Amino acid sequence: MTTASRVILTNDVDLSSVAYGMWRLGDDTDTSPSHIQAKIEACLALGITTMDQADIYGGYEAEELLGACFRQSPALRDRVEIVTKCGIVAPAGRYADARVKHYNTSKEHILQSVDTSLRLMNIDVIDLLLIHRPDPFMDHRNAAEGLEAVIASGKVKSVGVSNFKPHDWQLLESAMSSPLVTNQIEMSVMATEAFTNGDLSFLQQRDVPAMAWSPLGGGGLFTGTNAQLTATLKSVSERFDTDISNVALAWLMSHPSAIIPVLGTNKIERIGNVEAALSLRLDRETWFEIYTAAIGRDVP
Repeated sequence: MTTASRVILTNDVDLSSVAYGMWRLGDDTDTSPSHIQAKIEACLALGITTMDQADIYGGYEAEELLGACFRQSPALRDRVEIVTKCGIVAPAGRYADARVKHYNTSKEHILQSVDTSLRLMNIDVIDLLLIHRPDPFMDHRNAAEGLEAVIASGKVKSVGVSNFKPHDWQLLESAMSSPLVTNQIEMSVMATEAFTNGDLSFLQQRDVPAMAWSPLGGGGLFTGTNAQLTATLKSVSERFDTDISNVALAWLMSHPSAIIPVLGTNKIERIGNVEAALSLRLDRETWFEIYTAAIGRDVP
């Protein structure tokens, strides 16, 4: 069996080359600890050890669902890495009284968010904490103090960001002594902008692995949103005796910058299906064959 490889972020933190995204954990008809454990075990069977969370997922409920699983099976925690995010305040769950959806990257909010996430997930340390969205009202020095404080306390091993542009990254990192170790951004055959707008190049220049959210284009591959792309993926998948979802994942993972796709499926059988993508690497011409179909024209 092919299993996921490892991607090193720091001396203390490495992630699996594919992460399992838990943003839809509460959408399943069965949210019992046993069923959630079954999903995690399906991931572990493939070497997928990185669980991707956020405080806002499931209307601020997904972390608590994972925590219930860890309370039932405490040994499971030591077999995985926990990524979570903070910074979005939406009028739901514990923030139901918020007047407007907004971002909060203040030191106070970061400290409070980390303590709440630790309690809800029933864990002692977060392996990787991400600021979920760039905050146009961010006091970068104050935010940096918060990130440095949670690292110094031992509650968080490493920190990064999500959806940041290079200038947002540079602003925050300019006030920090600890490095930012990843940026989780949208990347897929349906969303190729990061490959040419500087977002991925910025990270690649710094040897910083990127995490890719919605790596299957939010299901658009299967609805005919881009008929030419779907046809091309189908043609390539037939050559490799697999399906288009695995080709789409392999397209990301074949890139030399070590992109980590974050899977979002709720179906255990689809987790197992990912095995084919772990061993599939596309050559340059095949990569560009798919890219050409994705952008709808030949490259210049």
